[in-house]
Amino acid sequence: MKVINLHQEEQTIIQMAIDQNRFAQQQIYTKYSSKMLSVCRQYIKDLQLAEDVMITAFMKVFTHLKNFEHKGSFEGWIRRIMINECVSFIRVQKQVKFIEEEAFFEERHNDIESKFSVDDIQFLIDGLPDGYRMIFNLYAIEGYKHQEIAVMLGINEGTSKSQLSHARKMLQNQINKLKNYENGTE
Repeated sequence: MKVINLHQEEQTIIQMAIDQNRFAQQQIYTKYSSKMLSVCRQYIKDLQLAEDVMITAFMKVFTHLKNFEHKGSFEGWIRRIMINECVSFIRVQKQVKFIEEEAFFEERHNDIESKFSVDDIQFLIDGLPDGYRMIFNLYAIEGYKHQEIAVMLGINEGTSKSQLSHARKMLQNQINKLKNYENGTE
């Protein structure tokens, strides 16, 4: 029985894609496109626009593939390009404004009850204002730190924290409304 080294296979496909092998590029696209579309969809409400951004980001992936240093997850490297492209798209298209606040309060973490579907949660996140949604996704879903978000978006670290706090409050209010509606108390 022959054991295939998956890491070596990935490196080979990446090298072939760097050498402009269209089949290798198609393999990379096919393997990662559905995951990366869901990443783009977290930031961009409209599915067609999210697809456009994903395709543009994949063009950047293939253009800069020679810069991938094999020092981490290839999927993570692609994901970072997707996130940066989404942030750039939102900033250019929507001229996102961030509300500056000097003071912010620590938000207690409330778990979303398991009775809400992924679609319900995505619907609630989609309802957030653009700035809130972008920071919520970067912090809560992608795991960026406030300092990284501030640099990425060109805002103060306090603004990032404030926007996250407001996003959490809005989400909690919407979840409470859904709970009350389902319980028949609203």
